Amino acid sequence: MKTIEIQGRKIGKEYPPFVIAEMSGNHNQSLERALEIVEAAARSGAHGLKIQTYTAETMTIDISEGEFFINDPQSLWKGNSLYNLYQQAYTPWEWHKPILDRCQELGMIGFSTPFDATAVDFLESLDVPCYKIASFENTDIPLIRKVASTGKPMIISTGMASIAELDETVRAAREAGCQDLILLKCTSTYPATPKNTNILTIPHLRDLFDVQVGLSDHTMGVGVSIASVALGATVIEKHFTLSRADGGVDSTFSMEPAEMQQLVVETERAWQSLGKISYGATEAERKSLTFRRSLYIVKDVKAGEVLTVENLRAIRPGLGLPTKYYDIFLGKTMKHDIIAGTALRWELID
Repeated sequence: MKTIEIQGRKIGKEYPPFVIAEMSGNHNQSLERALEIVEAAARSGAHGLKIQTYTAETMTIDISEGEFFINDPQSLWKGNSLYNLYQQAYTPWEWHKPILDRCQELGMIGFSTPFDATAVDFLESLDVPCYKIASFENTDIPLIRKVASTGKPMIISTGMASIAELDETVRAAREAGCQDLILLKCTSTYPATPKNTNILTIPHLRDLFDVQVGLSDHTMGVGVSIASVALGATVIEKHFTLSRADGGVDSTFSMEPAEMQQLVVETERAWQSLGKISYGATEAERKSLTFRRSLYIVKDVKAGEVLTVENLRAIRPGLGLPTKYYDIFLGKTMKHDIIAGTALRWELID
């Protein structure tokens, strides 16, 4: 599997997971808050920070009825028109440069999700290092081709997409010039439940398309993300906010700073634990071999006496002969006088 490099950060199974904090609309239309989110993400140890590049006009049209109005009683955004929702959530384009500059100052990789061709052109003017494609746009082939033509790494969320749709998307990206592609397993519900996340798809996705894979995780907590690392995820994306109590369009399913810090630490621990297929004592375990059971003389015996269940036992430490020989030695005669606490050796037997 090809290792991908973005601004010096290597992404692949040989490296710790690349953790992305997704700001989305959690800035609540305040640039000051947006910059505070960047700083909190950096303190939490996140490696990347992602914003979104669109306007209400590039996303939809200003109609507040019918299919343009959210009536779903289970939706976090019920009672909003699509247009009004995107007006609340969008990141003003004049904020992009200060946000991305702050990311660079703090050692994070700052990038964005474009939602149309004008957003791609704008982000190219800022020389972003990579692009993210959202689940709802993963079948927008003209957009895929536009982003791929930049030649920069692409991260694509796979939410709702069938294998046939993903095949079309991956082919379009590669044919248009994308050499570095990462696919993120994603469940497009907000929040998502662990039961509906199906992370066993991750290794299948990797092998099917021969790409780096990861998880765009909308579940609460860190458990699903940590488990995904064991299945081969090299990228983890989570929505991020300063405090869920502050509200915001995505705050309900976003991580707070302490949780993000835990995510970074625990996903790296999960990655470290993968190691390789290994049996037998590792170098670190060799000293522990002495604490196995082995055969010991546990009562004083005289030369010519026979070993019995009373004077021969399997005990710790493991410096005597292996316990698998226990039945063989019962009834054998001792060559010499032996004191209790002597590890049994072949040369002690007559």
